[in-house]
Amino acid sequence: MSKTEFWEANFQDKQEMWGMAPAQSAVLASDLFAAESIHNVLIPGFGYGRNAQVFRDKGMDVTGIEISQTAIDLARKHAGPAMTIHYGSVTDMPFDDAIYDGVFCYALIHLLGSGERAKLVSDCYRQLSPGGLMVFTAISKEAHTYGQGKLLDKDRYEIHAGVSMFFYDEASIRAEFGQAGLLEIREIHENFPFFFIICRKDIA
Repeated sequence: MSKTEFWEANFQDKQEMWGMAPAQSAVLASDLFAAESIHNVLIPGFGYGRNAQVFRDKGMDVTGIEISQTAIDLARKHAGPAMTIHYGSVTDMPFDDAIYDGVFCYALIHLLGSGERAKLVSDCYRQLSPGGLMVFTAISKEAHTYGQGKLLDKDRYEIHAGVSMFFYDEASIRAEFGQAGLLEIREIHENFPFFFIICRKDIA
């Protein structure tokens, strides 16, 4: 089963399991972006769009990337057909040559392997405008699932078939985001303990 087939099947089972309220991280990021007068936002790992509306409510244009066609169909049901949502894996970025003022990536990067994580950070940073902000949320080693399942690599475990997680600490955040304008690391708790990682692209 390919990665696309796995996530499609997984999403069809769960559909709108998280409801339509945005994650706390999305609310925080939208407030941060609004304070910086950000106009357009890229959301890799768009899902069915529950984290998009809070940015749109603040007047921002949103573009998504999503691997599940089922999720995209649900997102269009809620948000209408006008919003751009690219179909595919974030590992195949970029999907356009646009430059974005903000990037918001929620609870996705820790599901990727080391090379894929590095590419995602690099690709997002490359599509960020000078002075723009990107926010990632990533699972912390404080999560109760840390150390469970099959060890694949340092701090990365196969939690169950087809799903692997890399668990972050501040050292690994600095290692992976240090060259991408790392600005601030916050701790935040949603369904798991997460890090809220803020990066800013230098103005040349």
